[in-house]
Amino acid sequence: MHKVLLVGDGAVGSSFAFSLLQHGGVDDLVIVDIRADHAHGDAIDLEDVTPMMAPAQVHAGTYQDAADADIVVITAGVPRKANESRLDLVNKNIAILKSIIDPVIESGFSGCFVVSANPVDILTTLTQRLSGFSKRQVIGTGTSLDSARLQVALAQALDISTSGIDAYILGEHGDSSFGAFDEATIQGKPLKTYPGISPALLTKITDQVHGKGSKIISHKGATYYGVATSLMKICRAILLDQAIALPISAPLEGQYGIHDLYLGTPAVIAAGGIQTVLEAQLSEDEYRRMQASAKAIAKILMAVE
Repeated sequence: MHKVLLVGDGAVGSSFAFSLLQHGGVDDLVIVDIRADHAHGDAIDLEDVTPMMAPAQVHAGTYQDAADADIVVITAGVPRKANESRLDLVNKNIAILKSIIDPVIESGFSGCFVVSANPVDILTTLTQRLSGFSKRQVIGTGTSLDSARLQVALAQALDISTSGIDAYILGEHGDSSFGAFDEATIQGKPLKTYPGISPALLTKITDQVHGKGSKIISHKGATYYGVATSLMKICRAILLDQAIALPISAPLEGQYGIHDLYLGTPAVIAAGGIQTVLEAQLSEDEYRRMQASAKAIAKILMAVE
């Protein structure tokens, strides 16, 4: 019996719930939101998906329902505005995070936290510290969305399918993130030697990745499909013990010379959470960029704790 409790039924949370029910792996999905009536309405709407996809119970609930859950997914938070960085959100969303963690822990919950609210690296780090859970039990969506955006941009620039692209964005889910291009491949070939690739193109693509969130927000007010799908993949990896590598916000304990904070890097996810944090082989420049990301996150954490 696989159970997930979702906290936050906004655009990201609702899209995640829909994606998870479509792909299967959950038997009981509980939705918690400050707007209880909205959560109930979404639950009875979402349950109509189950006869056409995979059987599951869907209902609104409370933090007490976390007691026997495998995963608590946190998407609750103030959304980012078009002219606002993810780090600008920190003080607003830390207060919301604290109001969630305490009652979840009091319920007796002992599963995995998966965090998607921004700034995700900071809030994931704080979720682990506030909960006292092992670091393998706390995961953030990190640069999973950024990496998907990178793959889309490369595919469009080169007129190829995204399925042949193996490339990650690492570091902060935000302005200091960077493409790990030295180890990236396209159709099994090193990215930097692939026909049509140039330093100028990679700079342009990186800028596109950094600006895509704001571009989407300026058109429709929020981004949610991509990150919701990232959440679904993380949760299914835990529920189904898939042991797959994904670029997430993972706890660094010496990788890249960084300690005691969460940052975007590949990690293997399976039952129980993070199985292994993977350290990509970075160039000297990429290594410095990873360090810069860590310093930006650590500076904010020092200010808020």
